[in-house]
Amino acid sequence: MFCECKSLKSIDLSNFNTQNVINMIGMFSDCKSLTSIDLSNFNTQNIINMSYMFSGCKSLNIINISNFNTQNVTDMKGMFNGCESLSSIDLSNFNTQNVTDMRGMFNWCKSLVSIDLSNFNTQKVTDMGGMFCGCESLKSIDLSNFNTQNVTNMREMFIWCKSLSSINLSNFNTQNVANISSMLYGCKSLKKDNIMTKDNKIIKEI
Repeated sequence: MFCECKSLKSIDLSNFNTQNVINMIGMFSDCKSLTSIDLSNFNTQNIINMSYMFSGCKSLNIINISNFNTQNVTDMKGMFNGCESLSSIDLSNFNTQNVTDMRGMFNWCKSLVSIDLSNFNTQKVTDMGGMFCGCESLKSIDLSNFNTQNVTNMREMFIWCKSLSSINLSNFNTQNVANISSMLYGCKSLKKDNIMTKDNKIIKEI
């Protein structure tokens, strides 16, 4: 809808009625000048696809999606891809019980320092490839609640997370993962050379 509105700096959507919308793919994709957006009034109860919704919003530093109802969303791939200026995102209300694709969800969120994903339900997710790729300011992340039993792709999941000093993947079930290459490549601040997962798979390349 607003894809590639490259000069758009602000937008008032307070009167939008979105109760019948099912698809928000790339809605604000490549709005490169957009610095803030308030979508607290958005009714997203029927949305099934939010992939690339804010992809390429590289100037976005304030975002209010605290009221998003994501119970029916199945696809969140690349949702915040390239949001280089976002230092934090409140996703505490996100219901991800039906999401299957989180590939590149926070790809190159360079300014992201911390993120709380403690409420994420990942039981149906099959793809986490590049999920945190290039989050070079991210210092820590708690993924202890992640259910990865159905994930088949973890390729480059944390690649170039240069500030990440510790990570606990002991709860990760990688029995169905077919691609785990370069998962921790470029994570220069990690203390350990080898990271062990729940099923005793060793991840190297740090």
